[in-house]
Amino acid sequence: MELHAEAIDLVTRSPTVVLNAADARELGVNPLDRVQVRWNGRSVVCIVEVTEELVPPGELGATERVGHLDGMVEVTLAPRPRSVQYVRKKLDGIELEPTEVRRIAEDITEDRLSDIELSAYVTAVYTRGFSSAETLALTEAMTGAGDRLSWDTDVVADKHSIGGVAGNRVTPVLVPIVVAAGVTVPKTSSRAITSPAGTADTMEVFCNVSFDADGIRRIVDEAGGCLVWGGGVDLSPADDRIIRAEYPLSLDPQGQLVASVLSKKRSAGSTHVVLDVPYGEDAKTGSLEEARELAEEFKKVADHLGLHLTCAITRGNAPIGRGIGPVLEARDVLAVLSGDGPEDLRQKSVRLAGLLLDACGVNADADELLESGAAERAFRDIVAAQGGDRDVSLADLTPGEHTHTLEARRPGVVSHVDNGLVSEVARRAGAPRDAGAGLELQRRLGEEVAEGDALLTVYAEHEEKLEEARGLLVGSEPIRVRPPGESVVEHL
Repeated sequence: MELHAEAIDLVTRSPTVVLNAADARELGVNPLDRVQVRWNGRSVVCIVEVTEELVPPGELGATERVGHLDGMVEVTLAPRPRSVQYVRKKLDGIELEPTEVRRIAEDITEDRLSDIELSAYVTAVYTRGFSSAETLALTEAMTGAGDRLSWDTDVVADKHSIGGVAGNRVTPVLVPIVVAAGVTVPKTSSRAITSPAGTADTMEVFCNVSFDADGIRRIVDEAGGCLVWGGGVDLSPADDRIIRAEYPLSLDPQGQLVASVLSKKRSAGSTHVVLDVPYGEDAKTGSLEEARELAEEFKKVADHLGLHLTCAITRGNAPIGRGIGPVLEARDVLAVLSGDGPEDLRQKSVRLAGLLLDACGVNADADELLESGAAERAFRDIVAAQGGDRDVSLADLTPGEHTHTLEARRPGVVSHVDNGLVSEVARRAGAPRDAGAGLELQRRLGEEVAEGDALLTVYAEHEEKLEEARGLLVGSEPIRVRPPGESVVEHL
């Protein structure tokens, strides 16, 4: 069929064309089918959208992702990508061959799958899981599809947490400690998937985090390390597309998690990595046994890729730090680097930094690097190299103006802080998209409280979002207080 093509002002992730319903019927295509469009010796396979009114019969609307079209084009049926069959196979619970996994990764990288098909893939991995062979094949395919960074040093350090613990902003403290010891740390981080803030969201409070590969090299040459968003550079493009599909339902399936983390580390040129695997009632791994199994899976794939991986299995039963949300977590980070701040965040950062330095064969005291101010100086160098204010202070980091404080209804001892619930409250308040939104914990595990004491304060940039967060707190118990006579503390 020949149609007259014109550009149409629609934003789409994949190459997409819009056909009038009459032309779609004549071609025998339905919404989300594929057609091949040919013009001037060029050809592209596009996803179809169908309309009664947006374009008239005889015309084809081409989105920007198709390319510049203006004139007559030939439109024919095109088959669905073969990877769609493999996604269906995985939904049926059948293990995929390495070639099939690689084909899925390739089609995701090239934007050949529709949003619905990509969502089906995420669902399949979430419900059916990946075997070790599938995970390894996916990791290799995701690494091979993007850019690779390389460095003029034999030791390149990195750190990652599998997440699931509110706060836990260890990375912006750890990276400058390790950089202060003379180790190269080109840290690329994700934005939040299931949490109220990812490392990139928190660092964006201080400075720009979106850089291409040349920008990352410049920052690392200047400051010894960086703290940037991984999506700004094409290190593992399939992973960035998958994260977009995972975000709405806060899904983070294990096989995909392993491939996501290790493909990014390998692409960033890292040689030595410390992986934080928290476990606990509200963490991504509920028990010590599950955490060990996940750590073994990471270790198995990392060994095959030639990465030196050290896994730290940590308690994840309660938030780390007091702030939850980009600005509030940034305040915790700066306070710890300045010699103050939450003690649990400080201790965990020092411990993991020490493990990473040991793995890299560097004889340096992480605690001393923090205490001496060397880590803070390294952090401020990184912030400045990324376009931020080297002299930023706590007074510059202001959370949202709309607040609500939850008070203790009885005296006692804090026996439990619900990771999942406080994270969801912070998200309802607007985090991470509203950087000033989130919550601050006034009481922690094991601390005594009196009736009427503040337990937590919610911050929001918009009053309607504060009301959403308050609604979630009604009838819930994010911080559990045991009466004085029942002072046994749970989950410590």
